[in-house]
Amino acid sequence: MGRPFNAIQETMLLAITEAFFADRVMAIPPEQVVDNIQHQFGLIEGSARDTIGLSLYALGAALGGPLFLLKSPRERMEVIEERLAKSQIDLLQDLARTRGVIYAGYYGHWEGCTEEDNLHNPVLNQIGFVLPKYRVRNPATDVEIKPQYERELTHKDFVGHGAVPASVGVIVVGSGAGGAVAAATLAKKWGHDVLVIEAGAHYPSTRITHEERRMTAKLFVNGALQTSRDNDFIIFQGRCVGGSTVINNGIALRMKEPGLTHPQARDVFLDWESIGAPVDEAAFNAAYESIEERLEIGEIEHRSGRNNGPHLLNGWKLHAAATGDPRDQTAITRWFKKNYGPASAGAHCAYCGYCNTGCPYGRKHGMAQSYLLDARKAGARILAEATVRRILWRDSEDGDGRKVATGVEVELEDGSTCRIAATTGVVVAAGTMASSRLLDDSGIENTGRDISLNIACPVVGLMPPGHQVNAWDEDQMATYVDRGDFLIESHFQPPMSMSTLMPGWGPEHHRRMLNYNRLASAGVLFPADRCGRLEGGKLAFKLSPHVELPLLRRALAALIDVHFRNGAIEVYPALARGDTLYPGMDVDAFLKDRIREADDVTLSSSHPHGGNCMNADPKKGVVDLDCRVHGTANVLVTDASVLPSCIRVNAQLTTMAMARYATARADPFA
Repeated sequence: MGRPFNAIQETMLLAITEAFFADRVMAIPPEQVVDNIQHQFGLIEGSARDTIGLSLYALGAALGGPLFLLKSPRERMEVIEERLAKSQIDLLQDLARTRGVIYAGYYGHWEGCTEEDNLHNPVLNQIGFVLPKYRVRNPATDVEIKPQYERELTHKDFVGHGAVPASVGVIVVGSGAGGAVAAATLAKKWGHDVLVIEAGAHYPSTRITHEERRMTAKLFVNGALQTSRDNDFIIFQGRCVGGSTVINNGIALRMKEPGLTHPQARDVFLDWESIGAPVDEAAFNAAYESIEERLEIGEIEHRSGRNNGPHLLNGWKLHAAATGDPRDQTAITRWFKKNYGPASAGAHCAYCGYCNTGCPYGRKHGMAQSYLLDARKAGARILAEATVRRILWRDSEDGDGRKVATGVEVELEDGSTCRIAATTGVVVAAGTMASSRLLDDSGIENTGRDISLNIACPVVGLMPPGHQVNAWDEDQMATYVDRGDFLIESHFQPPMSMSTLMPGWGPEHHRRMLNYNRLASAGVLFPADRCGRLEGGKLAFKLSPHVELPLLRRALAALIDVHFRNGAIEVYPALARGDTLYPGMDVDAFLKDRIREADDVTLSSSHPHGGNCMNADPKKGVVDLDCRVHGTANVLVTDASVLPSCIRVNAQLTTMAMARYATARADPFA
């Protein structure tokens, strides 16, 4: 594996690393940080390396070129703070986001291959982090951290690239939440005549480790560095067998459920009906129930989020009592329902805190541990590391003007291409953006429009000295508050990921990370309804200064108050400048001044939906009310891209339900 960054780029990486840790005690030398960055980007497939490489050239110019390199580390940090951290210029704000690359190179430091090799990892020891293998658990009250490998696909479940079938009945493109459920449902009808094609590789639990940098590089689209067109948002999506269910937190919320949805939250089913996309609510709820039964979805065990989870619930109770706002007081405050385990399989979640880089213990009940196994049992086959480039067509013999899919063109891992015929139909379920690109490349018009996001923004609180939260020894996401217009979700991350979302610059950022054990964290989740579209294959997405930005400020203000009321002495909202907030500050005024556009804050989404929206009118949507692509006879779309408007909550369960809803009919292609 070569070094992706050249000598000039490496010099800039070293200079910035030295500046970021000026006057701080580093557990590893700056040169090792640069080596770590070279190693991590060498693992990533996609455009991330080129993008960061170009950014390093631009950074060098923005910071003063050779003169910057001649300054001392402390002087360099002063230049960085003045020109990047405090800048309101979009280009410089975009360049400032490369700070996360340096922090990932430091806090993602990994030695050798195994946890044993990292028992004395100097960076992890510096911040007080203990790898799961070495955590002390009480056998009487805690779950033992050990593997449960009874539910795994094996190499026998996959079609070799030398044995790709020339023809099958149904081709399913994508193996995530939408594709796997569709494949299992259809395989029960057509058995071995179903072929699932997945662009990513297969990473069973036995291949997943706690080396964050490797798992992030291999399991995410573009190494978890996929951004919107203007770099305002990071979009997290899985690229592996099982899709995003491999790298998510298993959260399973319905769009609408009495007692679990805020009573004043908008009714998404009515929204869909109002825009020309009515669904049979009873049938959709039946689909929810089918998924919940198969995955044995239930409320997580409270011991799995014993510190950071209650921090949010207790803080919200105090916040609501202080505001007296009826909407705050009627907010839903709950522990999450998830598809972990289930307990009946002896696979309780071991709450190691690494959900977002895959579960190495086989305890997550994702698609590779459930619906893909069901599909295989019914006779379906799986072809991995194969990318469907376009759908092949012929004209309908009925003379009705519709297109009939005859198969797909596939690019294999070695770059060769082949064609696979589909005698019954094609199901597209590659995710909001990949499905839109595929349909567009296949000649379908109006794809990639009306994309919605549930947007996340983190806020970290520092608890007083002596108050050890140790939130890293828990389920990453345990509890939530549904206020109707936004949600707040408790969350925490392992060191590398936590360092990249932690706001702050240079020595101040390092100080915050040294208090890792005293940090409590949560994030707001707010809807941005149909604000995006694909342009040149990339997501263009703009927040309204009159709708989404005021909502973001209001949600952040509530979460900041939650932290303070539950005892935090400092709070770090994810602002580009990395400000520290203290009790007694006028938070509303502060946020109004600091957040004027999306560039001013760190925003991400793991829930893109829309792009091929359902609508009865072909001028307003890509698929009809049965999820069949308008103007075609036998192509279905069964992933989040068909959702007509923003669903407001985490998208996994609704995506699965939509796939079930679309394919449960006797003949979905009829």
